[in-house]
Amino acid sequence: MTRPRIRLLIGDAVALGPGKARLLEAIGTTGSIAAAARAMGMSYGRAWQLVQAMNGDFRAPLVERAAGGRGGGGAGLTELGRDALERYRSMEARADAAVAGDLDEFAGLLRPPEIDDAV
Repeated sequence: MTRPRIRLLIGDAVALGPGKARLLEAIGTTGSIAAAARAMGMSYGRAWQLVQAMNGDFRAPLVERAAGGRGGGGAGLTELGRDALERYRSMEARADAAVAGDLDEFAGLLRPPEIDDAV
């Protein structure tokens, strides 16, 4: 499927893009940075690095961690995190709709993907 990928650049930082949005969704779904990282095939260290970058780029954190202990730790999206993700997905959908016809035409300019004859 051909679709645009939106990366919101604020200064030199990618405030939000496809990977960070997927990470936020996974954290919201799993309730854990580690589980979200596993679900995405990403190391915990890389996921934590992205969370720290997002939390530092926005006026308040997008993800908050709960301390471990008897009930275990975890993480979740803040209200700002849910709002930022919802706005990003909305912009992404509008961009998809705006360029759908152009993308189809553009895709016609590309070579078709090679088919593996060995299969």
